[in-house]
Amino acid sequence: MNTGEKVEVNGTKLNVYSEGSGDVTIVFMAGNGVTCPVLEYKPVYRRMSVKYRIAVIEKAGYGFSGSAETPRTIENLVFEDREALRKAGIEPPYVLAAHSYSGFEAVYWANTYPDEIKAVLSMDMGIPTMAVLQVKEVSEEKRCGMVKKQQKLLQKVAKGGFLTKLFRNKLENVSGLLDGSELSGEEKKMYREMFYKNIANPEFTDEALNMTENAQKAANTGILKCPCCFYISDMKTMTKKVSWRQVGIDYAEKCGGEVHLSDKGHMMYAFIPDEMSETFTKFLNSI
Repeated sequence: MNTGEKVEVNGTKLNVYSEGSGDVTIVFMAGNGVTCPVLEYKPVYRRMSVKYRIAVIEKAGYGFSGSAETPRTIENLVFEDREALRKAGIEPPYVLAAHSYSGFEAVYWANTYPDEIKAVLSMDMGIPTMAVLQVKEVSEEKRCGMVKKQQKLLQKVAKGGFLTKLFRNKLENVSGLLDGSELSGEEKKMYREMFYKNIANPEFTDEALNMTENAQKAANTGILKCPCCFYISDMKTMTKKVSWRQVGIDYAEKCGGEVHLSDKGHMMYAFIPDEMSETFTKFLNSI
């Protein structure tokens, strides 16, 4: 199975997977802690690669990429995203398909290098203002404490034994991909292996600890100014006063973006790939 091409960026090897062809490349960007993006986003990208060239960037610490040699700041993340694509011979323009945390990267990238980005597709992407508003209800000290506590638990799960058995299905199959038919038997085996290999990687924690600062830097670039299409879930968060869905809707409306609401959860791409790929294709045809 082709899992991608490794290119050297910032002292490490980053994995870039590509398939399909076209004048514009749709770049799939991973949410925090997604242990194997090449397999995770396959339900949507394999449908879209019939018409477009697609690329999946596996950040340092993710999938088949090496460990990070730089702090997980938004500047480093976006520099590495851009450099990895160029070194893999994939030139702009790009359409960014962002899931969760990578929404901050997508906003920063699209607003800082507008000539490179034709559109943004949100697969329930993180909205910078959500992370900034969250601090008003949940202090950075408390949030970072929770991140570190979770890291310790995941380190134990990664080692195997009782905790691994206890949390197995809840953690490794959170997207539901191990139950469905989107991945082959060989791919499901690889998905499990990559999950336990990467789940406790320090890059995930470093990204999470930098979340508020990275979101603020993305917010400082302004709202998205390119065409954008948003899928927004009803995900529950730590906040009581602001909701993930409402913040997403408000942001999309400010951007003049197209809005699609889903009750299929934060990993909706695993459950409604036909609908998402058709919606995104129709949207891209209209711009």
